[in-house]
Amino acid sequence: MKTSRIQGWVRGVLILCGLGLIAVLFVPMWRIDLVAPQYPEGLMLLIHPHKLAGNVDIINGLNHYIGMKTLHTEDFIEFTVLPYIIAVFAALFIIVAVVAKRKLLNGLCILFVAFGVLAMYDFWRWEYNYGHNLNPDAAIIVPGMAYQPPLIGFKQLLNFGAYSMPDIGGWIFIGVGALLLLAVFAEWKFAKKMKKNYAVATALIFLTISFSSCSVQPEPIKTGVDNCYFCKMTISDEKFGAELLTKKGKIYKFDDVHCILNYLKTKDVASENIKDIYLTDFCGSHQLVNVNQSSLLKSEILRSPMAGNIAAFDNKDSLLKMQQRYPGAMVNWSDLIK
Repeated sequence: MKTSRIQGWVRGVLILCGLGLIAVLFVPMWRIDLVAPQYPEGLMLLIHPHKLAGNVDIINGLNHYIGMKTLHTEDFIEFTVLPYIIAVFAALFIIVAVVAKRKLLNGLCILFVAFGVLAMYDFWRWEYNYGHNLNPDAAIIVPGMAYQPPLIGFKQLLNFGAYSMPDIGGWIFIGVGALLLLAVFAEWKFAKKMKKNYAVATALIFLTISFSSCSVQPEPIKTGVDNCYFCKMTISDEKFGAELLTKKGKIYKFDDVHCILNYLKTKDVASENIKDIYLTDFCGSHQLVNVNQSSLLKSEILRSPMAGNIAAFDNKDSLLKMQQRYPGAMVNWSDLIK
């Protein structure tokens, strides 16, 4: 039972996230709104993955008076590399959806969260540098005043109210992160459940096999139909058959004690895996008798199919009667298998 593949709906979510990241490339990710009495309609700085937009020129003019650096897209290496990073993540989301491996999903989540944290730190660092590294020769200098915009939320900067918040691309990015975390959590829960079910199923299978192996019984030998497992000959004499039963429930049939003894020497079935051995009763209806409960007679006059010339009896009295007809010696199974 495979538990390493992610669920179908999670794969769909990953593809949706990948497409969402592609859309981020074409819309602003963040915005900073400035509101002041002299600008009742407000000023807006839009941050795209590859450029700055909005009222950049007006904001640069205001920044000049208070000593802040002017903002230019080409001054930020982030605008060069960020589109490629987003495109790579979009591709990774789709690749993980196709490959559907849970380990890759977890790895993607770690990378994406780490990138998000690093990106926010870089944004804060950019705001800090622009708000604190002021021109000492600026027209307006307020001692102890810094003009760092808020990372997110509102901050009063002189007579300007500054609002910093995600724009369309930022909200998509946040949504992708939330969906990714949800997918990882759902897969963790699913994997945990599957492992539990797998453990239960394994236990049931084990119990079933154990029960089957414990309850397996000898199977009547069909002369003229069944073949000897060792010599491959058709079992032809109903008086000399043998069977080996394994603990896993397998049954091996033989046409002569000679064949089963030679098979045991091959160690094809280890002794610890043997459940029982049965021999055909030479007398009566030729029922199978457990070898540990049988009496064995070896006589050259018996002429068994493969010249083992050993007959089994379900009791010693039957053996003694047949011994008069087939002169020979009583033998022990333990001696035969040495």
